[in-house]
Parts: sequence; C-alpha cells; structure tokens
Amino acid sequence: MGHVTLTDTTKRYEEVVAVDEMNLQIEDGEFLCLVGPSGCGKSTTLEMISGLTLPTSGTVEIAGEDVTNEPPKDRNISMVFQNIALFPHMDVRDNISFGLRLRDFEDEEIERRVQQAAKTVQLEGMLDRTPSELSGGQQQRVGIARAIVREPAVFLMDEPLANLDAKLRVHMRTEIQRLQKELDITTIYVTHDQEEAMTMADRIAIINQGNLQQCAPPLECYDRPANRFVASFIGSPSMNLYDGSASGDVLDLTHFQVDHALDLDADHNDVTVGIRPEDVYLVSSEDEPATPSTAFEAVVDVLEPVGDQTYAYLTPQGAQSDSDSVMGEGGPELLVSIDPDTTIEEEATIEIVFDREKTHVFDGETGDAIAHGVIDETVAEPTAVSAENEARGD
Repeated sequence: MGHVTLTDTTKRYEEVVAVDEMNLQIEDGEFLCLVGPSGCGKSTTLEMISGLTLPTSGTVEIAGEDVTNEPPKDRNISMVFQNIALFPHMDVRDNISFGLRLRDFEDEEIERRVQQAAKTVQLEGMLDRTPSELSGGQQQRVGIARAIVREPAVFLMDEPLANLDAKLRVHMRTEIQRLQKELDITTIYVTHDQEEAMTMADRIAIINQGNLQQCAPPLECYDRPANRFVASFIGSPSMNLYDGSASGDVLDLTHFQVDHALDLDADHNDVTVGIRPEDVYLVSSEDEPATPSTAFEAVVDVLEPVGDQTYAYLTPQGAQSDSDSVMGEGGPELLVSIDPDTTIEEEATIEIVFDREKTHVFDGETGDAIAHGVIDETVAEPTAVSAENEARGD
C-alpha cells in the first residue's frame, strides 16, 4: 500500500512560508500531479514527502505510518529528478543496480530486478552502454529504471521531462503513464507545465504561494475551477477574465454586458466574469451555443492561425486598447478561438456572443467561484479547499 497523507504540513524558511498547512490525501495507486507557477511550493511539498526536507510543523504519512522525521532511506520511496545524475563511468546495468548494491542485495536478485526494469522501460540490449552512448530519452529511462528496481511504495518525480525537447517530452509523457498503470504504484509528479498535468494525472493539486487551491480530476479543474487563480492557470490559452458588477439580471463588465439568471445577493455585486476562448462564438458563424448571451460588437485586432484553429484578439466596440493591460486579465481585450475556415479580417467589426452555460462568475474580492454557468441551477458548490479556508477565516 502506498497512500500518502499530508496533514497541516508547513515549511517555513525564517519569514518565508514556502508551504502553508498543506492537507492532501493521495490514494494507493493514484497518479497525482503537483502543479503551479515557479516558486509556488510544489517541489518543497515533494521534498517533505521524500524526507529531503523536514516540515516545520504538521505530519507526513506513507502507507499509514508517520514518517515525518524519518530519513529518505526508511520511507520506501524512489525519486526521479529533473537532472538525471547518472554515473558517467558506469554502464547502464551498474547505474540501475547502484542502489541495490549499496543495500547488499544478492547478485542473483539484483540481476533479476535489473533485467525486469530494463524490459519495463524498453532498455533491453543497452545494459552495457555508458550514458554518453544514450539519447536524452534513453538516459531518462535509465533514471526511471533505477527507481523501479527499488520496488517502492511511492514514486516521486520532480519535473523529470523538463530538459527534453518538445517531441521527446510528449513521447516520454506517454511512457510514464503506461509505466505507472502497469506497475500500479502511487506516483506524485511535480511539473510547472499545466498541459503535462492535465494529460497525465488522475488528479491535479494546484498550488499557489504555498497554498493548495484545488485538488480534483483535470477536467473538473478545467470546467469548474475553484477560484480565479485556477481559472487563469489551467487551460492554454488561459481564460478571459473581466472585473465588473452584478445588478438585476445583468453582469456589467464596463465594455459589454452578460445577462444572467443567478440569484446573487448584495455581497456578490463585485464580481469577476470568466469565459474560455472556445466558449465565445461569432454570430456570423454556423455554430452557436444553446444559451447565447446578448450579442455585442468587437473589433478584430490580431489573427493568429495555429493549424487546427485560429486565435482572434478582439477589442469590444468603444473600448480603448490599454497598453498596460494583460490579455484576458482585466483589460478590454478578448481572446477567441475560431474555426480556421472562418473568414474574418483584421480591423473588421464583428458580433460575438458568450455561451452562458460556460460563463464563470467569481467573487471580486476573494476570487472564489460563485457560479459555473449563468443560467438557473449553476451555482458553484464549495470545494473542500475553499470550505476549509472559510472555516479558518481566510
């Protein structure tokens, strides 16, 4: 069994709080990704699970055993790092078996495990090569095989694909998924690449400034983000976000309005409205949402064809482009994903609508989700994280 539990796990470096009261339950055999921007605390969280860093407070449990103060060698884990750190003077066989030999395993058992690991990661026939004779992907497989032979309860991976080129990274991503399912070992994987997290994980734990924002299956985080940060971080390109106010049955976003059917109280007058690029439609196109908003006009600023779709950067009619604003982060600009066969030109004025079922509303002050969809019965349910923060008074 390899379930992992973090309870109020905190790491402080003098005045800096790297991880703040992390509560996380990783199930046996689960593939969990820790994802967030650089410096958010995801690697520190992994290091506390591994024992490379001791928490300032809180506990770490592996397979039901409190290992908070245990050294890494006593935690039944294996790690794969971004920098593979193979021994250049050793061949592949010796690199893979190094940890077993340190633990005085019998030669016959070492050879059995090495052969099995090499077969699993498709390194058969390469055991006599040195690292310099391998490609980057093959070297990464050696690092993974070295972790496999330990037969651990938990795999810990810290951005293992970051140094590979884009094509090889996609290939190795698939290999790691296959391997994890085949071995059925609890895997905790750190990445700053949200696309990696979305495609690989059973669940993703999104961290920002040391705080857990949401932990849920990838599509739930995409379709029902717990707060404004998750909405902007998950998805590429990111969600369009606009600050505004709610009055009556209208969300007033300064340069345009979106009609809604939500029962918003006075505390929710200050709101942020989010819409993903694929949920904005041209009135002139054949496709249209089942529940469109009131149409409004926008001017086409820039078109970016990317093959299977075209990104159109729009400015709502009457809005002045603000050079200091960031696309989709409070400025008037709107990013729309359209079919590449759609005929529009830069500087043209077009009519667009939002899909009201896919329009998100967040509290303007706290950033917590109020509703996913602005039609009846779409009010957001509080997540475990937001409920906990509310109880703590955050």
